[in-house]
Amino acid sequence: MILGCIADDFTGATDLANNLVRAGMRCVQTIGVPAGSVDGVDAVVVALKSRTAPVDEAVRDSLAAARWLRSHGARQLYFKVCSTFDSTPAGNIGPVAEALLAETGGRFAIVTPAFPENGRTVFKGHLFVGDALLSDSPMRHHPLTPMTDANLVRVMQAQTKASVGLVDHRSLARGEAALRARFAALEAEGVAFAIADALNDDDLRLLARAAKELPLVVAGSGLAIGIPALHGLAPNAQAAALPPPRGTRAVVSGSCSAATNAQVAAFRAAGGASFSIDPLALAAGRDLVGEALAWARPRLGNAPVLVGATAQPDAVKAVQQQLGAARAGALVEEALAAVAQGLVDAGVGQLVVAGGETSGAVVQRLGVTQLRIGAQIDPGVPWTHTGALHLALKSGNFGGPDFFTRAFDSL
Repeated sequence: MILGCIADDFTGATDLANNLVRAGMRCVQTIGVPAGSVDGVDAVVVALKSRTAPVDEAVRDSLAAARWLRSHGARQLYFKVCSTFDSTPAGNIGPVAEALLAETGGRFAIVTPAFPENGRTVFKGHLFVGDALLSDSPMRHHPLTPMTDANLVRVMQAQTKASVGLVDHRSLARGEAALRARFAALEAEGVAFAIADALNDDDLRLLARAAKELPLVVAGSGLAIGIPALHGLAPNAQAAALPPPRGTRAVVSGSCSAATNAQVAAFRAAGGASFSIDPLALAAGRDLVGEALAWARPRLGNAPVLVGATAQPDAVKAVQQQLGAARAGALVEEALAAVAQGLVDAGVGQLVVAGGETSGAVVQRLGVTQLRIGAQIDPGVPWTHTGALHLALKSGNFGGPDFFTRAFDSL
């Protein structure tokens, strides 16, 4: 194993694995820390459900993953975080990064969530989503991790006792040697984490080269595009080959992001059949899981059906005010995971899941332990395969408006 990766949610893990496979690495994604060895791969991505977990739990699980990866030969650790840096002042990016850096014995790591292919760039330490600052993007309304500050140095510093610095675009413009010198200077000043600017893929490849000897990097999936080439690996179409698909088609959607709302609207506008899960009805004891499955079973076929709880920000806030954010989220996750299990039991063999927390709940409910990574549907979202199931785990913010129909066409 060359690279050992720890992802703070399940869709982020497939996002990272997708970029590694596209660039030529043999890669497997595991759900949680594997019980045994994983052979014949260049990289292992351990998917955790730690992004919004209690800090102590996130640190504990991340360290367990790090120790397994290092004991199985990983030369570098890659802590995969969201490209919109989803977190709160309590964590979990800062506390986990601190613990991982200490575990490796390192003193310095770069931090960059940049993923230009998906419109995420970092300039002077500020994260942009498309042309908007993170704080002006729809992420400011995220129900669990509202991102209201685009200054990543400030965001990261609020989460860690370690010193946080900046590697800005001027250092990158001077080339690899100057970039390494900047790393060394910051480390000598006692800086443990440096937010790194990146405006394009060339910047990410340069950062990957300069950071090759660092024991830890903290990044979105973008930095991964530059890592396989450092080890003599090149893109290989066979790396993404999956078995032929079978079974019927379905979508389970729990994300309330702007992108997923647009995808649900486009699916319905194109005549797609959908069933809505109401958190308030769940809280009142209504068996919406049973109702959704009874509705879906006679409709299963070549055309996908959609079961979801995707809603607009105002509706989400109204539910949270009545139930609390944690309870509302847990009710929806549990219900959608049960729906996904019922759909698979009813013959669904091609399943799209939208939302990081929802994907985590679904994968755990299905008992998935490993995923083989297939071809990319949209930047950051590949098809994966496990057992008899083709599974696409989509970050809420990713994918074009027609994703829920085009995904199946691409498969």
